[in-house]
Amino acid sequence: MRTKVAIIGAGPAGLLLGQLLHAYGIDNVILERQTPDYVLGRIRAGLLEEGTVALLDEVGAGERAHREGLVHEGIELAFGGARHRIAMKAATGKTVMIYGQTEVTLDLMNARKAAGLTSIYQAADVMPHDFDTDHPRVSYRRDGVAHELACDFIAGCDGSHGVSRASVKASAIQTFERIYPFGWLGILSETPPVSHELIYSNHARGFALCTMRSTHRSRYYLQCPLEDRIEQWPDDRFWDELKRRLDRKAVDDLVTGPSIEKSIAPLRSFVAEPMRFGRMFLAGDAAHIVPPTGAKGLNLAASDVHYLSLAFREFYDERSSAGIDGYSAKALSRVWKAVRFSWWMTSMLHKFPDQGEFGARIQLAELDYLVSSKAASTSLSENYVGLPY
Repeated sequence: MRTKVAIIGAGPAGLLLGQLLHAYGIDNVILERQTPDYVLGRIRAGLLEEGTVALLDEVGAGERAHREGLVHEGIELAFGGARHRIAMKAATGKTVMIYGQTEVTLDLMNARKAAGLTSIYQAADVMPHDFDTDHPRVSYRRDGVAHELACDFIAGCDGSHGVSRASVKASAIQTFERIYPFGWLGILSETPPVSHELIYSNHARGFALCTMRSTHRSRYYLQCPLEDRIEQWPDDRFWDELKRRLDRKAVDDLVTGPSIEKSIAPLRSFVAEPMRFGRMFLAGDAAHIVPPTGAKGLNLAASDVHYLSLAFREFYDERSSAGIDGYSAKALSRVWKAVRFSWWMTSMLHKFPDQGEFGARIQLAELDYLVSSKAASTSLSENYVGLPY
């Protein structure tokens, strides 16, 4: 089998890239080692920048997001027992949308199916080959039978633990990483959100986040030790601890209920450079990871594939390699700014083991400055709603 672009990974990055390439008339095949149900079962982010929504619209996969998504014009920062609103739309003219990554993935899957494009699920032992030549290929096994996909380019959209980045020689890649000394304990519940906008809470007991997936489904997070286990956090304990970290009004408004999903996720910042290796390109989590505090993971994947799809279109339509030659530098420029913002939000809002009273007071001073300075709140807003592509 042959195609122009072989895409490894059927998460939102790979699926969005595939739809963009299809819109530009560029043949592509997606290889995914898991089943569609497994991919859809992964609970991930739920906040979309306007640029991400625009890309979904471009490929005809945005209708349900506009119908069911919740548009937010601001966020709330809670500290010192009170909440303070950051009016993002007033500062930037832009909004964000609450719409689950699982729903984005489903919409893109349906759009790809409707277009009759090839997606090969349960592709085992996927391996890119010869991407340092003009004739790259990807081998895989399906139902015990060996197959090979010849292509012009390979797009590695297979996540942090995927085969694409792992196939690069160690001497050809440089990685940068920051491991945070805590995790996020998150639950999903069939309860109305405590507030119509997100609440980010800095508290002496640790960070808390109140968010949602819809008007009847809420998502809450607590900072917790990395060594904690789900079994240590029955629902009653979670709700009690959440109440300790919220302001009085939020506690009064909070509706509790049984969790329908519960997980603990470690936090880290990670970047791999470059994002191009001959005729193989990395996009999304295969190239970078950010802590979820800044809501940038899915949105960075979208900007990556935007740049990459335009580069491929330029190559095929104009016979120019300028786009693919510049892809890594262009993508990384935006990636590092998002990594900085996510690190800053994480550093400002969480309790660190070594921060002491001095560090805690610095955090409160930073937060007070943010909510009292138009320039500071505008800077936060510009980054939160998403820097331009």
